[in-house]
Amino acid sequence: MKGLGRTFESLIPTDLVDEEFDPTSLEDEKVSKLLEISLDKIIRDEDQPRKDFDPDALQSLADSIKANGVLQPIVVVRQEDKYQIVAGERRYRATKLAGLTTIPAIVRTLDAQNRLELSVIENAQREDLNAIELATAYAKLKNQFNLTAKEIGERIGKSESSITNTMRLLNLPDFAKKAMIENNLSEAVMRPLLVLSDDKIAEILPRIIQGSWTVKQVENFLKAKKPISSAAAIKASLNYDREQNFAKKFHAHKVKITNKSITITFKNSKELEKLLDKLQ
Repeated sequence: MKGLGRTFESLIPTDLVDEEFDPTSLEDEKVSKLLEISLDKIIRDEDQPRKDFDPDALQSLADSIKANGVLQPIVVVRQEDKYQIVAGERRYRATKLAGLTTIPAIVRTLDAQNRLELSVIENAQREDLNAIELATAYAKLKNQFNLTAKEIGERIGKSESSITNTMRLLNLPDFAKKAMIENNLSEAVMRPLLVLSDDKIAEILPRIIQGSWTVKQVENFLKAKKPISSAAAIKASLNYDREQNFAKKFHAHKVKITNKSITITFKNSKELEKLLDKLQ
């Protein structure tokens, strides 16, 4: 079961679970088989809540499968002489649409599926897991056991937003995830990096590690590096001229104009007296 796909969506991870960070991968191997199964042997779960699939997205996935094959096996349980889908119906449909006759599948018994779910939940509650292992456990519950972030939170004892935010760490590039584990970097410190490109992450990560940066230091660094928009630059330039003219006219040391206020700074009481005289 090695070598499965390692790409992630921009915000929330897809159904790809990286075994390198999976705390229950060994247990999974004990109760799972990876087989290539004929599509006519597979049946959908009628209780599956998701029944509508975007046709354009499905066709896009089918085109990808035609070109690259099925990168991530679906998960099924044995039902007499058939296999019922536990997770991966979208991949199953796209595979049929692509004209393939078989699909790779992780096969479990119902009992093994239930036991493994409990095992993943128990592991997710361990205090010694690093944030990446924890995120991987959550992603496994989401994608191989069809649990929502809310349901995971109820089982783990955490909020839905906490589960979602932790899973987002899986969108970091592999080198950042490994650095996070090796240097014991916190989830809070790494989360601001999720909006950056891989190159930017590679640039800032050594500074975070070497300087033992806090969350505030990371945020301040990114804020300082953030380019000003053209509209904001025009507005700032216009305000600058106004500030200079105002300061000159009223003999003020410094003037700052924002959206709803004007701040005037004086060197001494004499400058203040001159302004008051102008305003009278």
